[in-house]
This record gives sequence, structure tokens and C-alpha cells, in this order.
Amino acid sequence: LAVKLPSHVITASLCLGGSDIFATVRENSPMGQFVSNLSIIGDPGAGAVRLCLGGRDASWLFLDGRTIRLNSSLSRGLDREVQGAILLAELICYEDDIMQSYFRVIVEILNENDNVPEFVEKTIRPLHISELAPVNSVVFTVQATDADEDVLLYIIDKTSPHASYFRIDLPNSGHVLLDKPLDYESKTQLQLVIYAVEMSTKDKYNATATLTVHIKDGDDQYPVFLPCTPAPANLKLPVCTNPIYTTNITEADQGVALGFSPGPIQAVDGDRGLRTQLTFTLLSGADNGRFSIDNETGEVRLTRRMENKKLTPMFRLRIMASQLNDPKKYSVATALVRVLAENRFPPAFNTTTYKGFVIESDRPAAIVSTYGNRVLLVSATDRDFQDGVNPKIVYALLPRSASEGLYSITRDGIVIARTERLHAFDRHILEVVARDEESGERLTASLDIEVLQRGQAVPRGQSREEPLFGDVDPRLAGGALLLVLAAAGAAFVLTVHLVRRRRRDRQDPVHQGALTLGKDPNVADPSRHTVLPDDIPFTDVSLSADAGSERSGPGGLGGRLSGLYTRKLPLPPPQGRYPGQEETRGRTSSAPGAAPPSVGCGAEEVGSKHAGKTWSRVQEGEDGATRSLRTAPEEPLSAPGRAGGKPSTDEGRGSRTAAAQKRADENPHRSVICVSHHHDRDDDDSVADDKTR
Repeated sequence: LAVKLPSHVITASLCLGGSDIFATVRENSPMGQFVSNLSIIGDPGAGAVRLCLGGRDASWLFLDGRTIRLNSSLSRGLDREVQGAILLAELICYEDDIMQSYFRVIVEILNENDNVPEFVEKTIRPLHISELAPVNSVVFTVQATDADEDVLLYIIDKTSPHASYFRIDLPNSGHVLLDKPLDYESKTQLQLVIYAVEMSTKDKYNATATLTVHIKDGDDQYPVFLPCTPAPANLKLPVCTNPIYTTNITEADQGVALGFSPGPIQAVDGDRGLRTQLTFTLLSGADNGRFSIDNETGEVRLTRRMENKKLTPMFRLRIMASQLNDPKKYSVATALVRVLAENRFPPAFNTTTYKGFVIESDRPAAIVSTYGNRVLLVSATDRDFQDGVNPKIVYALLPRSASEGLYSITRDGIVIARTERLHAFDRHILEVVARDEESGERLTASLDIEVLQRGQAVPRGQSREEPLFGDVDPRLAGGALLLVLAAAGAAFVLTVHLVRRRRRDRQDPVHQGALTLGKDPNVADPSRHTVLPDDIPFTDVSLSADAGSERSGPGGLGGRLSGLYTRKLPLPPPQGRYPGQEETRGRTSSAPGAAPPSVGCGAEEVGSKHAGKTWSRVQEGEDGATRSLRTAPEEPLSAPGRAGGKPSTDEGRGSRTAAAQKRADENPHRSVICVSHHHDRDDDDSVADDKTR
């Protein structure tokens, strides 16, 4: 018994000597990080002693001999924010598979600054703040969190657009205060940037939030009459001044709605976001109900006509617009109603385009002139005045961007140019506006100004090449165009008619002569024997226009005749005579001693079918200005043995034929056609001589 007892004590002491283990380890430590050493007596490597780790977080630890190490990996890092601040495990010592001791293992995970702050989402959503919010009041609060539980500071970014409207008095609280008043009419939305910064770490991680603040309109504005007239720029006040409404009426007006300038009487609530309904009231100037106003629309009507313009030339109306839900918020405007004489005629310019010239010069200014170096005067006439001059008409030049600094126009319509700013060959096309200050009527015209070079004279008149695009009324131009087209059409029809008539006149005499000579037995030449058709050839020809001027004398055509005519040359008398020949020759031949006419008008032969036919010019009218062509049959020969102009025997015909053939051989030109474009007083003598021949 004494021998066995010591052996038992030695075996039990292998798990003794240990205790609970308290250790620390930093989060995100690598795999195998040392945690703690074991203090038991026995060697865990011996077969009799066995150590085991158990408990909640035993998987994060492992035994390496007499050492406890961290069991982590790249895919599973130790994160204090996820795992917690403490790892709890149990160390059990077995000896011969019998549990001998039990120890607690407590490992604290040390925090590492591995997280940045984050704002709470609901505290940085878009905000709505009334413009009536008082200054120095907390308008909203922001909040951010840090997983590393660091202390945070809240800071406003002073470079943000509207940082001046807010401030934070307690940096750790997140309370944002209003630093200056809000105004919905000037700004309806603000933006603000706030930082949440770690306070106790050297890394100073931070978070950023951009907040949008919508300003809600409050009922702090009074009604405003339209159109809004801003205050002068030097006052720097975002306010509107009420306009003065003006209108004109005549003594004949009654029961009409008045149209005002610069616009109809309208008013709106100054709080644009609220748009409170307004009501209109006529405070003064109604003249015992002569004027009335619509409470909802503000329309002013004239209920009675004016009795006498001279007694009351103008009315002053005071109109109030007030909020329907708060009558204390109101505004008052003035309307002037002027009584005028009846306007029957609108003013009008005397042209649609004014042409002006100015010569390049070093002088500061010069008057613009027009054609003929006359002063250019822009004038609008009004037929409502006896002299056409309306003293209430004022002139202006548009566009102002082009005319300002270069040209100006006086009240009398004289255009003045700043010559020192003009250059030769410049051309400016402006618009002249004439406005009747009394009636409000407005009319425009074009102003075309050319800058001439030094020494160049002003044109005396408008050149033909220059287009008259501005001086012609479109309606007059259209009517003139129709007249021109109608005249052109009539001229074309007349020309076609004359051409056809001329062709007919050229052709008909030939055919008529042929028919007459070929079929009429009464056509005969009293001065010579009858010539057979085959004896003389005929050729149609165009003749010289000046040939007739060379013919003169009783035996010729005489003078410078115009027109178309034919003339037979005198033939030598036949060899044989027969009774009655002398009488006939006395009636048809020219005077004794007359020289044979000279042919100088470019004549050609005429066919034998025209033999015995004469063309003569007949004077129509007393002045002899109008002449025409006619065919005159000659008197038949009164020879024995002839009946109806025909020879009684074949012997006579043969002798005459032979004689005619001989004469044709000597002078083949039996008839002459002359054309001349000259007229002379000798025409009458020539025509008479032709008739005699």
C-alpha cells in the first residue's frame, strides 16, 4: 500500500499548475497570431496527457504545443465589429482519457480603426423649411455612426453654396441652426455640405453628406400689380413698384372696356407659392359711376360718355388689390384716363423707305442728307390735323444695338450721324418708328443710309440700276404688273395680226393680178400692144429702201415715196397704127418731151401674167399720211375690130406680139417695184403722174 500511493500522486500532477487564461489580440490579426501560453505541468505531447479546446469561440483558437494561437484566414478575418469584443473558450486537460482539469480562456479583441463614419440615412433626406422660420432656431439635426465607436464631430463645409444660412454651435450634437432669414421669393432651394469626422483617432476618418433644403413659401408678401417694375439698381432691393396705367377715350365712347398701357390691370399675390385670391376695388375717380371695375378680373369699363372734353380732360382712378383671406394685405395703383378728340385717321409716312447719305468725316457729327444733297427729313403726317403735323408724334430708330452710338433722330425727324465712328462704303439699314404719344398708334418705315467716301458727291437722284424695293407700295406694284402684262398681251396679238396682214398683202395682189390678167378680157394697156404672158418672166424680190430717192421728174415716180407700188416703164410705140390710137395715147401717156424715167430702186422682172396691170399709191385723208395699195385696171384700147379689149384679127395680134417681143428684148424690165422709207411733199405729184401714166 505504501508503494502505490506516490505513483498515483505523480500521475495526477500532469494537468495541475494551470489556470484560467486571459489574453488579448488585435482584430484583423493574421493566421497563427500568438494568443497565450499554457501553464500546466504535463507535456501535452505525452501519451498520458491530452488537451482540448471547447466553448463558443473555440474555432478561432488552436493549440500549438503549450501555446494557444489565433485561427483566422484570408477569407475569415477577425473583425471586432462583427465578432464582438471577447472570444470565450474552454481548455480541458485529460489524463488517460479522464478529465483532470478545466480552464477558461478569455481573449479580448483589441479594436483597430478600420471603419469610417456613416450618416444615418433618415437624417440627411431632403428637408422642407418655412421661410418664416426664426433665426437662431434649430431647423434640423444630422447624425452619423462609427463602427469603431469613435467620437465624431460635425462640421459645415463653408465652401458649399448656401453655407452662410446655417451654423452648428455644438460640434458633437449635430444640431443645425438657422443663421439668417430665408426668403422664398429670392431662393426656393438651398444646398448644404456637412462632414462627420473622427475626433479621437489619428486617422481622422470622415463622412460627407449633401443636404437639400426646400424653402416653403410663407404669407409675408403683399399683392403686386403687373407688369412688375423693378426698383432702381442702386437701391439693391428685390421689390416691385406698381406701374401707372394710362389709356385714352373720346367723347363718343360709351359702354366699352378700357385697354390700358403698359398692359391690362392685373395683380397677383406677392407670395408666388401661395397664389392667394385677390379682389379689386375702385377707391376713387369713379365719377359717380361713370367708371366701374370687375372685382375678380380688374377690368375697367366706361358706362357713360363724356359731356365735355374741355371740362374734364383727364380722370385719375385709384385701384386697390387686396387678399381675399387677409384684406390687410393690399396694394394700390393709379390709372390715368385721358379724354381726346376723335381719331379718324392714323398717321402715315410719305414713303416706305428713306434713302440717306453721309460723307465720311473727322467731325463728331453730321446731318444725314438725301438725293440732291437735301436734308433727309423723316416725316409722318396725320390727317386729323389741318396742316398734317401731329405734335405728339415722336421718332425712334431700331434696332437700338445697331443705331446706338451711330445715329440719332430728333423730334422733328432729322437724322444725325456720328461721322467719327463711320467708315466709307458702310451701309446701315434701320427701322424708323413713329409713335403717337397721345393715341398710342405706331408705324414703321425703313431707313437706308450709305456712307460716302471723302469728296464723293451725294447722288442727285435714284439711279435706274438701283432697285426701288422700298418706294413702291406692294398693291400698286401688283396693279402695275397686271397692266404691263395686259399691254404686252395686246401688243403681241396686234403684232401677229399685222404680220399676217402684211403676208396677205404681199401675196394677194399677185394672185389677184394673175386672175385679172388671165381671165378678165377688159384689162388692157392703152399705151402699147398686149403682151402675151410668156413674153416676160416674173421674179419676187426685196428692194432697196433708198432707191426711190433717186427718181424725180415728171416721167419718174417722183419724190421720196414710202410704201410698195409698181410702175410700168414706157414702151416704144408699135410699128402700125390704127384708128383711135392717138386719142388713147393722149389719155394715157406722159407729157410730150418728158424724159424716160430712170430706174434706180433695185427692180426685178415681173412675170408676163402681170402685164397690163398697174400699182398706184392712193392718198387717204387730207394730210396724205395714210396710204395703201390698190390695183387699177387700165382703159381698154378703142381699136376697130376689137370687142371687149380683144383684137379682131390674128394679123393684128401677130404684129403686136412681135413688137412686144422686140421691146422686151430691148428692155426686159416691164414693171418696177420700189420701197422707200422717206416721205416728201412731192408724193402727191408722183402719184398723180403715176395715175396719168
